[in-house]
Amino acid sequence: MGVALSRAIQWSSDADKLEDSPLNNDLLTEILLFTEEFGDRHPQEARLKFSEPLQWKTTLEASDFISDLYDIREESVMSLGYDDNRRSLLQLSPPDITVYSFYYLSNLLQLSKDKKMKEVQSCLEANREPMKKIFGPRSPSIHEDELFNVLQQLDEKLLSIAVRPIAREGRLSPAAVDIEVDLLKRFCGTGENRVLKSVRYTSDYVFSNGCRSPPWRQMDGEICSLIIETCDTEPTLFITCNTSGVFLDEEINGEGGENSNRRKSEVYKDLVTLLKNMSTHFAKASDEKDSAIQDVPSTEKTLHVETVDAEETGQTLKSYDHEEKNVLEKARQQLARNKPGGRKKKLEPSLKWKNLGLVSPYDEAEEKARKSRESKRILEYGTKSPASENKKKSNFSGSSLPGCHSSQKIKTPGGADDFSESSSDDEEDEEQPERRAEAATDLPSEYWQIQKLVKYLKGANQTATVIVLCSLRDFNLVQEMCQLAIRDVGGLEVLINLLDTDEIRCKIGSLKILKEISCNSQIRRTIADLGGLQTMVSILDSPDKELKCLAAETIANVAKFRRARRTVRQHGGIKRLVELLDCVPDGVSLSKEQERDVEVARCGALALWSCSKSTWNKEAIRRAGGIPLLARLLKSPQKNMLIPVVGTLQECASEESYRIAIQTEGMIEDLVKNLSCDNQELQMHCASAIFKCAEDKHTRDLVRQYGGLKPLVVLLNQAENKQLLAATTGAIWKCSISMENVAKFQEYKALEILVRLLTDQPEEVLVNVVGALGECAQKSENLAIIRKSGGIKPLVNLLTGTNQALLVNVTRAVGACATDPENMVIIDQLDGVRLLWSLLKNPSPEVQASAAWAICPCIENAKDAGEMVRSFVGGLELIVNLLKSQNKDVLASVCAAIAKIAKDVENLAVITDHGVVPMLANLTNTGDDKLRRYLAEAIACCCMWGSNCVSFGEAGAVAPLVRYLRSNDPSVHQATARALFELSKDPNNCITMHENGVVKLLLVMIGSTDEILQEAAASCVANIRRLALANDKAKYG
Repeated sequence: MGVALSRAIQWSSDADKLEDSPLNNDLLTEILLFTEEFGDRHPQEARLKFSEPLQWKTTLEASDFISDLYDIREESVMSLGYDDNRRSLLQLSPPDITVYSFYYLSNLLQLSKDKKMKEVQSCLEANREPMKKIFGPRSPSIHEDELFNVLQQLDEKLLSIAVRPIAREGRLSPAAVDIEVDLLKRFCGTGENRVLKSVRYTSDYVFSNGCRSPPWRQMDGEICSLIIETCDTEPTLFITCNTSGVFLDEEINGEGGENSNRRKSEVYKDLVTLLKNMSTHFAKASDEKDSAIQDVPSTEKTLHVETVDAEETGQTLKSYDHEEKNVLEKARQQLARNKPGGRKKKLEPSLKWKNLGLVSPYDEAEEKARKSRESKRILEYGTKSPASENKKKSNFSGSSLPGCHSSQKIKTPGGADDFSESSSDDEEDEEQPERRAEAATDLPSEYWQIQKLVKYLKGANQTATVIVLCSLRDFNLVQEMCQLAIRDVGGLEVLINLLDTDEIRCKIGSLKILKEISCNSQIRRTIADLGGLQTMVSILDSPDKELKCLAAETIANVAKFRRARRTVRQHGGIKRLVELLDCVPDGVSLSKEQERDVEVARCGALALWSCSKSTWNKEAIRRAGGIPLLARLLKSPQKNMLIPVVGTLQECASEESYRIAIQTEGMIEDLVKNLSCDNQELQMHCASAIFKCAEDKHTRDLVRQYGGLKPLVVLLNQAENKQLLAATTGAIWKCSISMENVAKFQEYKALEILVRLLTDQPEEVLVNVVGALGECAQKSENLAIIRKSGGIKPLVNLLTGTNQALLVNVTRAVGACATDPENMVIIDQLDGVRLLWSLLKNPSPEVQASAAWAICPCIENAKDAGEMVRSFVGGLELIVNLLKSQNKDVLASVCAAIAKIAKDVENLAVITDHGVVPMLANLTNTGDDKLRRYLAEAIACCCMWGSNCVSFGEAGAVAPLVRYLRSNDPSVHQATARALFELSKDPNNCITMHENGVVKLLLVMIGSTDEILQEAAASCVANIRRLALANDKAKYG
């Protein structure tokens, strides 16, 4: 916004207003698109505060700021975001507005609706040098460098727009220069017959409009600079090619400023003429080779060559590989196509097209050339240039229909997207790279027929438009080639323009096509780029129910990626879609009008389903009152209504507020009822909703009370439908957290079926199956069932996997199975303990903790456990080193495992040598009760070796342990009393305990009903008392 605003933008005669000119309109549109998307595409840079605020007179009012980002007080508005001085980053006191960051500038434009262009113009008129206000007089800081780079890209883009007309305004074009240079290079050489020594450009970089000179020189009409060495002139000739002609320079500096070259000769019409006047040798040689020289096309004849792709595409000046064109190569191809025999057979239009009675406005030669160019593009890029023919607007959309406006809202693909340097914020959840056609001959005749139809659509009247739309629908629009044919010729812009007309038939026809082709991920993104979602959202207010249905269904297709979902929300789409749900679907017989209402509600639910993948949208649906409406629709007997409704609910059930609402609104009963329907997709969504809601105990109880457990077990037999199987096993897993449900699953023989599902299943199914088995294994009678069903071996085999969620569940299940001695024998034979131990090296703390917990019952129930543990090379050192972890669950599980390991004296000696005592002592200041319990147990067990009891006292572990007795957790009391008893065997530790008031706390514990706690507390007090008596005896005799 530096050079572009100072040189390209056009001001009025009094220099205080922008002129109303096409160039200014293009520049303002580009700035608008860039700024509006800035907050989403560059979130970090958008938050940077300007050195000085941008201030201008605005037409916005407080009522326009419908967002949670602002505090509205009567007519004034203050942003909730502040700078370090507690100053709001956006302040509105009509008509004055002050903005301190791109984040609020972007949001302001999004809220401005049809006032966007006016706001941008007012801002630029009031802030003639925005770069100085953004960065101040100083150089950008390290944090501001990225913002500066992004704005530099915008500046170059604006310059590119400003210089588009260069190649067509003058009598000399970039293509003509390239062709002439190519010819001159053929006369260069080293022999005696050479005409020239060398011809070369000063810059190898070709901008998208074919020029090679920097943008600031292109503003003066400059195309490129050349260095030509002739055979008889000294010094070398420095030549500048301008749209007005070619001339000699005194000097050429490739990086020079605006005045780095000065003309020192008259202006010639072309290079050959200049060289004839400057070089006698060239003039003579060219006369001898006159026929070859005359092959150079004249400037006028080469104007029709496609030289300025920037005019069509609006591409940036940056070297995006798929957008740059080699103008010389294109010119050669154009000349080659004009040679005899270079023409291909003309594709005949279909009979359907001929029957329309319309005649193509393109002549045969132009159509052939166009097809050849398109074939080449599709061969090279998989489709045409992304924004080709964007400059062509529909005459019909601008004039033929009443109420249709010029499409300023349409964004060219070369717009704001060009400023995104990465796809990190590109929001595409599922976007795939565009497929590339293997050869131009792969294009079917339908591709060209569709393109012809779209071209007619651009200039047709109302009747012809409806006919063309109907003809387009006769094609198989599900095929990707047909979809891309519409997009490549600019059909999406026309179809979206039609949505702004007042002609209902045209809107319906356009939406029917958009609904079909928006299944393509590339089409979806283009529709969003062109502003189609905003128009569709506004159509949701239409009284025509068919229009509302089509708009909602198209929104459902387009809102498959994050940016589209955000656009729907920001333009009020969520509230409108929720309003569509208000119908009466549960009647036995419905009138025609009610049936249309039900269809509108179904389409609204489809759109909400797509939008509900966003956390913000889930909250917006709840605030708009969507939950009770969804609950009412859930009682519908129509499956095509239930699928999107349940789909929306299961997406939203990831939020706690929805899970509570699903309980309170009585939706669990309906979900359970639909588990028994005959539609597998509906069953899958119901099971998925139960899976997410069953984290809550009350929901698990409701599923059981409404008889939902048996249908879930029945669905386990649908093993061929993996999505349904994953949802069902997930629901069973979460429901089995309640032991009452486990008893029911045991009754329905679910464990045997789950064991059969441990092999040949995708990981998302295995995670749930193993999770369910792990929960069921908490009940001791199920351990034998798992063993007899052959479940131990596949469980142990799964320990070698890499999926972390699966490993967490597998280790828990194996650990639960290891509590049964017979199961432990099988686990040991399968080398399961070694596999568990190896998982302690896994980088995931969750896997480490789960593996350590599983090791505990393995050590406790294995035969000759001490020898088994010692057989693991480096195993004891590994588990001791895990005491350095920062994860409390890892620390608790490792302490529990160390308590089991320390029961073997030899192993205790080894871990003592590895420094287990100081590491345990370092952890004693924790406030986490779970860690306190197992840490105290580990300390109690480790005191059994040598001088460890004394070492714990010296390491300062005693005083913190006394504080554990004040915990509210009884299990902490028992483990701590045992540890204190073992530590009290050292006199110094007894003194420390007494000083920290342990006696009074232990006396309370002695009255506990827990016998182990009673004995440990009493024994510790006894040791302290004995020390006191011995001290008195020594003192008094």
